[in-house]
Amino acid sequence: MKRLFSVGVAALATVTMISAANAADIARRQEMPAKAPAYVAPFYNWTGFYIGINGGGGFGRSEWNSAMGSTGSFDVTGGLVGGTIGYNWQVNQWLFGLEGDIDWSNIHGSTSAGACGLIPTSCETKNDWLGTARGRIGYAFDRFLPYITGGLAVGDVKASAGGIGSSSDTNVGWTLGAGVEFGIVGPWTAKVEYLYVDLGDTDCSAGSCLPSTKVDFKTNIVRGGINYRF
Repeated sequence: MKRLFSVGVAALATVTMISAANAADIARRQEMPAKAPAYVAPFYNWTGFYIGINGGGGFGRSEWNSAMGSTGSFDVTGGLVGGTIGYNWQVNQWLFGLEGDIDWSNIHGSTSAGACGLIPTSCETKNDWLGTARGRIGYAFDRFLPYITGGLAVGDVKASAGGIGSSSDTNVGWTLGAGVEFGIVGPWTAKVEYLYVDLGDTDCSAGSCLPSTKVDFKTNIVRGGINYRF
């Protein structure tokens, strides 16, 4: 009987110590701080107004046509620089935007071919300023935004016939292109884009171009830009 009692006491003591140890272990686990969830960086948000500057170069073609004949197509090249303003609206990864810009331009070229060689003189076509108002559609890969763009183009087309005279008109045409924009740091972004611009024909009167002449202007624009988003 005494032995049975001793065994019972020993068993009870063992169970009590195990229970106490388990309780202490649970308490220690509850006191340990919970592990913080992994940090997930937020996606870049393109929505909002922005302003910026742009600059680059243009290369294209011009042609003079009159009753005396045609000069044929000749090269026009030069640089341009100006300002940009726009608004982006991002829906999931799709971006829809409106953008306008106005640039000082020095895209020009001349020829003495065809009708210009008959006068005799040289024919020069020059663009002094160029503006566009365009829509943009892009697909954002976080900070990387490829896009297409197109809309209205406005600029002057100046025709000069040697020492005879010159004529300048503001022409309305169209533009179409594409580009890529990158989020640099904070609200700053950088872009590279290509635009094809067609300003159509301008009329140079007989008194200025001898005789009355139609002058067309088309150019390819490659430029970069820096924007600041609000």
